[in-house]
Amino acid sequence: MQWRITIKRFYRINQYIQAEKVRVITDEGKQLGVITLNEALFQARQKGLDLVEVAEKAQPPVCKIIDFKKFKYQEAKKLRSGKKGKKQDLKEIRFTPFIASKDYQTRIERAKEFLNQGHKVRLSVKFVGRQITRKEFGHKLLTRAVKELENISKVEAEPKFQGRLLMTVLKAKGVMKDAQTKNKKIS
Repeated sequence: MQWRITIKRFYRINQYIQAEKVRVITDEGKQLGVITLNEALFQARQKGLDLVEVAEKAQPPVCKIIDFKKFKYQEAKKLRSGKKGKKQDLKEIRFTPFIASKDYQTRIERAKEFLNQGHKVRLSVKFVGRQITRKEFGHKLLTRAVKELENISKVEAEPKFQGRLLMTVLKAKGVMKDAQTKNKKIS
């Protein structure tokens, strides 16, 4: 079972708004200016909508004439879309210093896929046993990989050792997420 944490915000509506004067915005986005609460409630009732206090800390508080259920749906939609846009994973591609050319090409293709999706990619070379004595092979391999990927990425972290791993991090450049199309490359 998956638990969800939802942050619910309390909005004052209609007669529960406590300010005497409010700044009013219509459902079309047009500003009516600062008017009394009774006048704002009257206009909302005329349209068959609710008066929702959206910014209670402002001076005077900002209220919107809108259907409250529609407003809550829009707020939830904004929250969901905000979470979607922030997702960016760090993917790792592992090499060995003496890798076969076909294996190398397969890993480079996989790195290209990740970068085109907008993810960061960590390229790491793992040294096993006495391979650690030949660190220059790892450096050559990473340099070659970075050169092959330089047209779609840029180096975020220079190659460095962490124990028996030589690592570098690449970041996608020129990838724009669009709602209608999956990914477009910007020149």
